[in-house]
Amino acid sequence: MASGKKPSGPDSSVAGMLENVLGCKWSLTILDLVRKGVCRPGAMQRAVPGLSAKVMNERLAKLCRFGVLEKVSYPEIPPRVEYGLTAFGRRFVAILDQIEDLDRERGARERGAGERGARERGDRERGDRERA
Repeated sequence: MASGKKPSGPDSSVAGMLENVLGCKWSLTILDLVRKGVCRPGAMQRAVPGLSAKVMNERLAKLCRFGVLEKVSYPEIPPRVEYGLTAFGRRFVAILDQIEDLDRERGARERGAGERGARERGDRERGDRERA
């Protein structure tokens, strides 16, 4: 980890960290990029329209502080920096995947219930017209 500094306060728990990451579309986007092998900041910015350097660097630093990402600096000219998932980060994104799966299941179930409700309303309306 870059600074070795751990967050304190509500973000120090995994639940607080999860809430912080899930509440930020850029954190989720950056994690997705790193998982897909886009590990360098310049490549991340080019891959995501609208992602500013300031926001990207803030999110990368926060994810490093949480221990989800690690920063590797190479002593080259020009300097090269890459980010990768830590062991904890791999477990963390697995949880994010499970949440995404639950969200998809819930959405499919709600869509199915909405379609059944529309069919039932249509059946009732047809029955009312037939009785009239």
